[in-house]
Amino acid sequence: MKQKNDISHSELLLPRYVRDVLSEHNISLPSPLGEGLGVRLLALQSHRYPDIDMPFLLDQLSGWQTARTKLPSWAANEDIIYPPHLSMEQCSSEQTAEYKARLVTRLVGTGTSVSSSLCDLTGGFGVDFSFTARAFERAIYVEQQEKLCALARHNFHALGLTQAEVVNDDGTVYLHQLDHVAVLFLDPARRNEQGGKTVLINDCSPDVLALEEEFLEKADTIVIKLSPMLDWHRAVDELNHLGDVVREVHIVSVRNECKELLLVLQKNKGITEDKMAVEKAIQVFCVNDDCIVSYSLNEALCTSQRIGSTLPVCGQYLYEPNASLMKAGCFALLTTRYPLSALSLNSHLFVSDEVIDDFPGRRFEITAVSSFNKKELRRSLSGIEKANLAVRNFPMNVADLRKRLKIKEGGEVYLFATTDTESNHLLFVCKKTAILTKK
Repeated sequence: MKQKNDISHSELLLPRYVRDVLSEHNISLPSPLGEGLGVRLLALQSHRYPDIDMPFLLDQLSGWQTARTKLPSWAANEDIIYPPHLSMEQCSSEQTAEYKARLVTRLVGTGTSVSSSLCDLTGGFGVDFSFTARAFERAIYVEQQEKLCALARHNFHALGLTQAEVVNDDGTVYLHQLDHVAVLFLDPARRNEQGGKTVLINDCSPDVLALEEEFLEKADTIVIKLSPMLDWHRAVDELNHLGDVVREVHIVSVRNECKELLLVLQKNKGITEDKMAVEKAIQVFCVNDDCIVSYSLNEALCTSQRIGSTLPVCGQYLYEPNASLMKAGCFALLTTRYPLSALSLNSHLFVSDEVIDDFPGRRFEITAVSSFNKKELRRSLSGIEKANLAVRNFPMNVADLRKRLKIKEGGEVYLFATTDTESNHLLFVCKKTAILTKK
């Protein structure tokens, strides 16, 4: 039967632990649980247990299974209660939440006047808040959905966040009555009324551009989490309409997949029209797991890309920047910081005679270089039945090119199709070198 879970200020009916419900009803699940296996098995058996709140129980089991990899410290806490699948899908991972926690910890020590206070205006499931709140004496979580607030109260208590205050309100409404805080955090909703994802900052809710001036009045520092698909250069320009308020841009990837974009705003003490001064003030951080490449926006804009003057040959090394660097677009900067040259202006692939162990991306040894002449292709691809294929600045997509080359996916060979500075189409046949020191 259902058990009443003791959640402060909540009337939600909750089973305390999934295992208790399973034990009480003598329900057996396979061990170890495969991904989604226990959920599917329980769903099939739901008609046998009419007195169990089965949708809720399925959410708990599914949420825990997701948390084992996405939020391992939460999965290890038996008192955590999980939300429906969509909230679990949209919430931050532990790795990105920890990065934001380190970021705000650094920020409260640089230029903030009320280092003991944080307000998260878009609380959601509360993952980001639970990690960032630990750096503050007072931390305010604001969320308009009552059920998420109830979960947050319970989970923050389970996590020992005694400084957490849960406010059930619309973030924009609460902003108007908010006292000054050190850090204001928000993760605007990036879905339109039809449920589709939006990538423009002015399409997000709450409207960051409309509320920006009030944000800057209410907080020393504002951290905005945005879609990794967003044009961050445009977002910076739009947010700087009040002066040079954007201080930092963080492009965060996990295992070479771009996950989120963070913009840090701080009130400008004096509006300047000097564009170069604004660009010098903006620091960009390209993060991929433990690898961080940082630079000033001005440094990147004032750097010319070094492009190779000769065709790469076998025995040289091909370098592919990680996802955060690709998103940043700081390709010229790589040719000044590392001993390599770009294949062409728009290839975003680089070549060097040297093994660069600390290159922030993937490294390959070139074993063959071919034009798209049929005879050359046959010779270069002789004996290769499957390969990993990528296209860079090339007129065909991967699927069409794979069909043309008649090569299956996978294996130890890596193929890069691209266009050189003289508009020649080239295919690089490569093999992966030893594991990089940094990825």
